[in-house]
This record gives sequence, C-alpha cells and structure tokens, in this order.
Amino acid sequence: MTSGSRRRGAVLEDAILTAAWDEFAEVGYANLTMEGVAARAGTGKAVIYRRWPSRAQLMVAAMRRRVVPLAEDIPDTGSLREDLLVVLRRAAGRYRELGHDLMHGLIAEFPHVQSEIFEAEPSWTMTVLRHAADRGEIDLSRITPRMARLPMDLVRHEMVVTHAPVPESALVEIVDDLVLPLFTR
Repeated sequence: MTSGSRRRGAVLEDAILTAAWDEFAEVGYANLTMEGVAARAGTGKAVIYRRWPSRAQLMVAAMRRRVVPLAEDIPDTGSLREDLLVVLRRAAGRYRELGHDLMHGLIAEFPHVQSEIFEAEPSWTMTVLRHAADRGEIDLSRITPRMARLPMDLVRHEMVVTHAPVPESALVEIVDDLVLPLFTR
C-alpha cells in the first residue's frame, strides 16, 4: 500500500478484527498469534499491539464484533428468577456458540481480559436487578458489585470445571439454590 492509501481508524480496526476472527477460525486459539493476524490483516504487529496489548484482548474485541452482547435486550419477564435464567441461558449458549477452544483460551488468560468482562457483566445484571427492585422483589441497596457478578462467576466456574457447556440443571441450581436466596434475603 502506498502511504496515500494507508488504512486508519475504523477501517484498519475492522480489518484487524476480521483477520483475528478468521485466523482464530482457521488455527484455533492455542495457535493464534499476533504475527498471523498481522499478516492476514496486511499490517504490522506493532499496529495491533498498540490497540490490543494481548491476544486475549484482541479476541475479546473480535468476539464483541461477532456476537450480540448479553446486555442487549435484557428481558423483563415479571420475575427475577426467570430474568436470571433467560440471561444465564444466553451466556451458556454463548459458550456453545463460540466454542470451548476460545472460551478456555480466554479463561486461561483471564488476567488480561477481566476488566473488559467485569465491566460488561454488571450492566446486564444490574438491569435485571433494577427490574426486580421496581417490582418489589429485592432491595437493590443491599446488592454489592460482587453479588451482582456472582451469577456469571458461577456459570464461568461451571465451564472451567467441566470443560463443557453448562446444562440447564446447573443453571437452575445456580439461580434457585445460590443466587435467589442471596438476592432476596
């Protein structure tokens, strides 16, 4: 490319994120390298590292381009239990959709992406909790940020321990036996 046609901004970012996803689809997370993504995107590694300091951060960004965020279109079923189950089913479905290779790779590199994940999760949880508070099911002032993260922490733990998609029975147990008693005490 000549310097006059050099990609910048959103065009360059889109090319890199598309290349990252395509490279992941071809070689898997374990074999994904910044060099491979750079070559596929027709750019340099340094350009990628300036935006995403780790491959985990790069893949979280690529994943967010590909999938509908869990926080989008949060239900209000009229019941905290059902709202939680709907969102946790989406999270478990996301695991199946993205595959265990990516999810376990990201979990292994969790320190590099935990801020991106923890910033997103409380938003959907707080939406669910606000709905429940508006219905009088819970006292929102008693819910701490750690409590709000708990439903997804438990689902993530289940994925790490079993290396498999989270079954419906586990989601129901998480909600009925752990989360609801904590939120409604």
